[in-house]
Amino acid sequence: MTVTAAIVLFSVIWFMVFFVVLPLRLVTQGDMGEVVPGTHSSSPHEPMLRRKALITTGVAVVLWLGIAALVVWGPWGVRDLDWFGRMTPVQAD
Repeated sequence: MTVTAAIVLFSVIWFMVFFVVLPLRLVTQGDMGEVVPGTHSSSPHEPMLRRKALITTGVAVVLWLGIAALVVWGPWGVRDLDWFGRMTPVQAD
């Protein structure tokens, strides 16, 4: 796995986990009864983005380590996923 592939993999995992973590423990302005003018009542009262970003980073690192280990040392590779035989070398006559 190249460095660029590792960074892209981590970024994708981080954002996927972040979108899962965002709605956890969400308290809306409508729940609190304090709706700021110009916002929806479903807007978060306190988004706690720093805490959610830290949780996301921790979970993403663990997932990334597991997935990266499978990609680098796993029991299968990209050639094992070649179901149509497009990666087999063509022999010239």
